[in-house]
Amino acid sequence: MEPHDQRLLSMGVPGLNDVLGGGLEPNRLYLFEGTPGAGKTTIAMQFLLEGVARGESVLYVTLSETEHELRGVAVSHGWDISSIHVREMLPTQDSLQPEEQYTMFHPSEVELSETTLRLLRDVEAIKPSRIVFDSLSELRLLSGTSLRYRRQILALKQFFAGRQCTVLLLDDMTATEHDLQVQSIAHAVVRLEQSNSDYGAARRRLLVVKYRGQSFRGGYHDYKIGRGGLQVFPRLVAAEHLNDTALTKLPSGLEALDALLGGGLEKGTSTLFIGAPGTGKSSVAVQFAVAAAERGEASGLFIFDESVNTLRTRCNGLGMKLEPHLRSGLIRLKQVDPAELSPGELVHEIRQAVTQHGAKVIVIDSLNGYLNAMPDERFLIVQLHELLTYLGQSGVATLLVGAQHGLIGAQMQTAVDASYLADAVVLLRYYEAEGEVRQAISVLKKRGGVHERSIRAFSMDQHGLHVGDPLRRFRGILTGVPVPIDGPATPPP
Repeated sequence: MEPHDQRLLSMGVPGLNDVLGGGLEPNRLYLFEGTPGAGKTTIAMQFLLEGVARGESVLYVTLSETEHELRGVAVSHGWDISSIHVREMLPTQDSLQPEEQYTMFHPSEVELSETTLRLLRDVEAIKPSRIVFDSLSELRLLSGTSLRYRRQILALKQFFAGRQCTVLLLDDMTATEHDLQVQSIAHAVVRLEQSNSDYGAARRRLLVVKYRGQSFRGGYHDYKIGRGGLQVFPRLVAAEHLNDTALTKLPSGLEALDALLGGGLEKGTSTLFIGAPGTGKSSVAVQFAVAAAERGEASGLFIFDESVNTLRTRCNGLGMKLEPHLRSGLIRLKQVDPAELSPGELVHEIRQAVTQHGAKVIVIDSLNGYLNAMPDERFLIVQLHELLTYLGQSGVATLLVGAQHGLIGAQMQTAVDASYLADAVVLLRYYEAEGEVRQAISVLKKRGGVHERSIRAFSMDQHGLHVGDPLRRFRGILTGVPVPIDGPATPPP
C-alpha cells in the first residue's frame, strides 16, 4: 500500500510514490536522469497524464524529440495526450555552429535567451502546474561552458519558483563527464538504470539519489516498461510488515507425512524440500497446496522449472485433484521465466498473491530457478531472507524446492544453501536396495515443534503419494547404498 499525503503530488507511476515516500513535493524542481532507453520520457508522460487526470494544466517541452515522435510513444502505450501542451524547442542546424552560439541569458528575464523567452511566454499563457524539460543534454550543448549551463539551470529554477509549478528535468547522461551541478540544484534526483545481460531481457532499476526534507525508500528498486507505461516494484522491507501470527498446523492430507512432520507444517514458517531431481519434492509441495484448497484456503504456486501443462499432467498422473482448484481460483499458477522476470517483480507477484488473493500457502519451485533470476547469489540470500520474513509475518506457509546436483550418494551438492534460512528442512533421497532404486524421506530440522527422527520409505504412483514405515532394516540410507541389518530392528532412541 502506497503512503498517501495530500500535500504531495502523485507521479502516476505504480509503485513510484511508495519509493518517494508519497510523491513529489509541489512547486519544486526535480531531476530524472538515465541513459537513452531507460524510460525517462515514459515516466515524464505518466507524470503529466496524472496532472491531466486531476484537472491540471501541463506542458511538455521537448528539446530533442519532435511532437510527432512523442505522440507515437503515446500511441504505443494507448495514451491520449491531446490535453498535454507540447512545445518543440529543437535547435536549428545553424544554431549548432560555433559562431552562432551565444548565451541564452537576457537581461529582460534573468538573462535568458530570446529562444527561451519565447518558451517562458508560453508558460505565462498556459500557466502549467506541471512541466517537463526533455532533455538537458541539448541545453548543455548549446551552453558551451559549464558555468553558463549552471546559470541557465539556476535561471530556470528562479523563474518557476514563484509560479506554482512543479518542474521535471530529464537528463540522458550522454555527456562525457557526468557533472553534479544539476543534482545540487534539484530538490530531488532519481536515477534510472538499465543493464543488458548475456541472455534475456534488459534489467531496469531506479535509485533515489537524494530528496531534500523527505523520507524515501533507499536502495535499488526494479521496474519494467510495458504497454501502459512504467511500473516500479519497491524493495521489500520485512520490518514494515510486523504482525502477530499464530503458528497453527497446516496438514498435508497424508496421515503418515503429517506424523513425520509432527502434525504438519506451521503457518508462518518456511520449509525447504531438498533432494535429487525426480525424488518427489515438487509433488509433496503441491500436495500441501491441494490440501489447503480442500479446506477452502488459497495458494500461490510460482514455477520456474517446468511448464504449467507438465505440472497439470504430473498431478493428474498422481491422482491429485489440482484442476478443480485451478478453475475455482483457490490455487493460482504462475510460470516464471527467469530470463524475463526481474527479482523485484517476482517479489511483487508473491506479495500480490498474499495481499489480493489471500494466499496462505506459497510454493517456489525451485530455488535453482530463483538463483538464475538473480544477478548475484549474495543478493539472493538477502532478498530471500526478507521475503521469507515477510511471508512468515503474514501467516503464510512458504514451501521452497531445492534440487541437488547428483542422483545417488553422499556427495550431493546444493546450488543454493538456504537451509539455515528455512524453519524446516525435508530431505528426499534415492537409495539402492534389492536391485531397485527406491526413495526415502526424512525431516532434518523443524523449528516449529517436534518431528520424527526416522527415515521413512517414500513412493509415488497413480494413486498418489505414499509415505511408508521407518526404514529400520537398513543402515546408511543417506549414502545411497545402504547395508541391510540382520535381526530385529532396533527401537528408536
